Amino acid sequence: MIDTSPSLALIAVVAVLIGAGVYLMLERTLSRIVIGAALITHGVNVLILISGGRAGEAPLIGESQPDEMSDPLPQAMILTAIVISLGLTAFMLALAYRSWQLNGHDEVQDDLEDRRIARRAARDELDARSTDDSGSTLEQQAETTFDETDELDAEELAARESAEPGARTDAAPRRLSMFTRGDGRTPPSSAVGTEQIDYPKGEDTK
Repeated sequence: MIDTSPSLALIAVVAVLIGAGVYLMLERTLSRIVIGAALITHGVNVLILISGGRAGEAPLIGESQPDEMSDPLPQAMILTAIVISLGLTAFMLALAYRSWQLNGHDEVQDDLEDRRIARRAARDELDARSTDDSGSTLEQQAETTFDETDELDAEELAARESAEPGARTDAAPRRLSMFTRGDGRTPPSSAVGTEQIDYPKGEDTK
């Protein structure tokens, strides 16, 4: 019979790995989330290894007695988990690196849709059942949440929130306008490399 009694040292290792991994995954930076996911993966792999019992002989027919062999199923499951975790880690590292290239940091920003729902619910435009009860009021959530829409004016923000999903709106962040000068005016067409062509009347402009 295979000894299936767990090792207390390995159980402690599993608790530490999974606990540290969960703590890191609750952070807002992608680099810590990647490390947390890796720690959780290692903890689960060790937990699967514990479920197979203590170490034994190689599970090869003719090499050892069946009651002295180790359970091969946890080993196969761990091998599969390692391959999956490798792909997941590579994908998350690519996301973190791309976020660092675009924004200069890898911090996860707030969801714009959640912010919009919180503000509309604060104005009693949504049913109370469509929001969760987290112990704080919706006004506090709307004030503490931050994203790039905080740089918009009140009129532009109201136009964005009142627009239907998928509809186009003229309200856009001023910081995204690459053709706007510091005084708020648009430069001449020649400043941005465009020219206005006047066609004679009656001439086809196609």
